[in-house]
Amino acid sequence: MPSKKTAAATAQKEKTHAPDLGVLPEWNLADLYPGIDSPEVKRDLERANTECSAFEAAFKGKLADLAAGPKGGAALADVVKRYEAIDDLLGRLMSFASLVYVGDTTDAKRAKFYGDVQEQITDASTHLLFFTLELNRIDDAVLERALANPALGHYRSWFEDVRKEKPYQLDDKLEQLFHEKSVTGYSAWNRLFDETIAGLTFDVDGQSLTIEPTLHLLQDADGKKRKAAAQALAATFGANLRLFALVTNTLAKDKEISDRWRGFNDIAAARHLSNRVEPEVVDALVRAVTEAYPRLSHRYYRLKAKWFGKEKLPHWDRNAPLPKVDMRTIVWSEAQDTVLGAYRAFSPRMASIAERFFTDRWIDAPVRPGKAPGAFAHPTVPSAHPYVLLNYQGRPRDVMTLAHELGHGVHQVLAAPNGPLMAPTPLTLAETASVFGEMLTFQTLLSRTTNARERKAMLAAKVEDMINTVVRQIAFYSFERKVHTERRKGELTPERIGELWLSVQAESLGPAIDIQPGYETFWAYIPHFVHSPFYVYAYAFGDCLVNSLYAVYDNAAEGFAERYLAMLAAGGTKHHAELLKPFGLDARDPGFWQGGLSLVERMIGELETMEG
Repeated sequence: MPSKKTAAATAQKEKTHAPDLGVLPEWNLADLYPGIDSPEVKRDLERANTECSAFEAAFKGKLADLAAGPKGGAALADVVKRYEAIDDLLGRLMSFASLVYVGDTTDAKRAKFYGDVQEQITDASTHLLFFTLELNRIDDAVLERALANPALGHYRSWFEDVRKEKPYQLDDKLEQLFHEKSVTGYSAWNRLFDETIAGLTFDVDGQSLTIEPTLHLLQDADGKKRKAAAQALAATFGANLRLFALVTNTLAKDKEISDRWRGFNDIAAARHLSNRVEPEVVDALVRAVTEAYPRLSHRYYRLKAKWFGKEKLPHWDRNAPLPKVDMRTIVWSEAQDTVLGAYRAFSPRMASIAERFFTDRWIDAPVRPGKAPGAFAHPTVPSAHPYVLLNYQGRPRDVMTLAHELGHGVHQVLAAPNGPLMAPTPLTLAETASVFGEMLTFQTLLSRTTNARERKAMLAAKVEDMINTVVRQIAFYSFERKVHTERRKGELTPERIGELWLSVQAESLGPAIDIQPGYETFWAYIPHFVHSPFYVYAYAFGDCLVNSLYAVYDNAAEGFAERYLAMLAAGGTKHHAELLKPFGLDARDPGFWQGGLSLVERMIGELETMEG
């Protein structure tokens, strides 16, 4: 971990070379708590422990009798509401600790606060473990009668989701052990990964950079800078590869143990269950995308190589801007106006929700040493509001990232009235609003573009984004499957993980990308592999779904925006089949995925006509 002096020096160097982006917002976490030392945090931590203990004392061993008793559903509904209120309290505390921590993961005080809150929340919530376990031991007929009560029936979708977990539950003591050990198990390894990544520095032509500015250089107009950045990434990842391999091996083994005890028959089955998506739907998606590699990524990169006057592009040129196209910096105010304008043209209500992220300081945009890389929208809890983290550097892709994360944010705001138990959306649908927000912004910008060269650059950038979202994420999913499958036979060396990485990259990128030495280490920094195994296919799911959804929008009569916002407002209360039905879409249809992929093919086809 770098010293404060080193971090400050790095920050100054990065600031010197950073473009003037205007005033970038930093989020105001006081809407959750005034600060990490505030008495409100201490009070709520104590209240969380007290209320969790009291809940267990009041209801453990009594739920079946309550459900079958004279008050039936009404009595059980009161218990669920009390549980929901506790869930909101715990979520507020943990959200605050997480957001404080990601602001600077190298700060020892923040890290300690995050770790302490996580431990205390884990200890307190141990008293709640019995609740869903015991609910699932209630006889189906008894529970169904109780759900006839309107107060309890409100939670029907949540009960249905809880019941789906029933075949994989362990007895209470084992569940408690798994829960308590998570702090020193997978959560500890997640934290080690985060702090390691945030603390790394990369020597790019004598300049010491953190990871976000280094990755940013892979999209620089200067090919020498792209190459230098790629080599710097490979050098630093390589120097830390044993640690990243240990994290990967440990987490894969931890997951295998959990899956084996719970009885999951496939390495991704737990993810499919939490996503509320059928394995055959995911298999159909993976098959459709893999079969489309030659028509998508292989075809596009062959075209891009020609634009650069080459037979093949080195891997560091994969996302390079097109030659002879000026790369202008987009200041923050323009990015804000662009995204809000695109949202407003679709739905004034959608834009008004998104606007609050700017006016109320729900966004943290600057690049800072120690800050978590990438971008996300954190829903926090329904009693508060979401927050968005960006690392904004003025690229066109950063504007699309802003549109993406604001889509998440709008979705989270609209779903919040469903309450803590039913607001969360399965990952497969959680990407819908974000990708749709990107598409709205892209189509708005494209419609304003009359210059042929600019239109070509915009189309190329969008195709690359879609390839990164669909092709690349399915390749990531295939890589994870290979790693987790082999890990069951024993530990994987860093070299073996690199071989598996290169195998899926070569297959997905195609012959027009020349994978140079060093790229075998690039698996090391992908956070989804660490934090959310098999998460990545949700991006491809969302992108293909949105392509199909946008086609409906293009041909829709009045009322599409209202139906769309109603879909987002449903949160986690409906299955994907039910949510898509009003739009005439069905992800279980074998032809569904091809419909989404065909949009990418059409864009590549248009680019081929613009080759000259």
